[in-house]
Amino acid sequence: MGLGKVGHLAAELLVDTGFTVIGHDVRPVDPTCFDTRVTDLTDATAIGDACEQVDAVLSCLPYHLNRRLAEAAHDAGIHYFDLTEDVATTERIIDLARTAEGIMAPQCGLAPGFVGIVAASQIESFERCRSVRMRVGALPRHPSGLMGYAFNWSPEGVVNEYLNDCEVIEEGVRKFVSPMEWHETIYVNGTKLEAFTTSGGLGTMCATYAGHVDNLDYKTMRYPGHMKLMNFFFHELLMRERRALAGEILTHAKPPVDDDVVYLHIASEGTIAGQLRRHEFVRAYRPIEINGRHRTAIAWTTASSVAAVIELVAEGVLAQRGFLKQEEIPLAPFLETTPGRRFDSCAV
Repeated sequence: MGLGKVGHLAAELLVDTGFTVIGHDVRPVDPTCFDTRVTDLTDATAIGDACEQVDAVLSCLPYHLNRRLAEAAHDAGIHYFDLTEDVATTERIIDLARTAEGIMAPQCGLAPGFVGIVAASQIESFERCRSVRMRVGALPRHPSGLMGYAFNWSPEGVVNEYLNDCEVIEEGVRKFVSPMEWHETIYVNGTKLEAFTTSGGLGTMCATYAGHVDNLDYKTMRYPGHMKLMNFFFHELLMRERRALAGEILTHAKPPVDDDVVYLHIASEGTIAGQLRRHEFVRAYRPIEINGRHRTAIAWTTASSVAAVIELVAEGVLAQRGFLKQEEIPLAPFLETTPGRRFDSCAV
């Protein structure tokens, strides 16, 4: 459901893996390797009918449309996957999962998603884990202007992340902190970046690791100076009170670019055989060619992540019903899937 850049590529990757795919969008889509249909994705009856015809549904829709689709998937007794970072949507899906006949798997993108799978593998290696720091940045490779940004991702999702409270574990206490705080400087491949708190990137990890990990947090990475400007825009100009308009202004000013980069910096510290150790997973991903077409870094990393999870469910590696946490997905089998291999082979 939803055939933008990410949705269309995810469908292609699933076809490449051997799935039969039907793509739904509100607009006609050019002929492709899978069947497409024009569907009103706000119509409960239409999405309910679509869910009755398949074994699983993947939502690549704006987060506010996911709840109704998850309910339709639940009623049809099929598997459900999405890319949402929205906390309220995930809470509703957790409720649905208690009586689901299939798997209910939100948050299957990059963050939340792949970064949580990596972090969980690091946590498992320690006898005691004192900290997990997850940092992700999806940025233009050649930024211009003071903001140093381009909206290659959903503006609704970005605004949501910048304004909603952020769950963390700090010194053993699970709590919420304000977004666009806890500023720090970080380097990836020699590039200087800043990082600050944003909402949703941890998924369900705080609930999972409360009492087991002393400190756990997620931050977005941007080029230096971005956070100060966004705080001015949202708080001093009161654009936090007009979220839809804020998204329109930002995307009009900073449209998507074809040459982007995704930075990951996941670092954990803990004890192994009584000795304090640190694990790091630091990568940069750039656009690549898939099926003869240019794919942006944020599109292929996101689409590859969810396609890998769907492949693992289809193969029986993961649970077949109930709620699936990203941190329950084992890293090694994930990286052995056809789409998952790109996270090793395409790093720069």
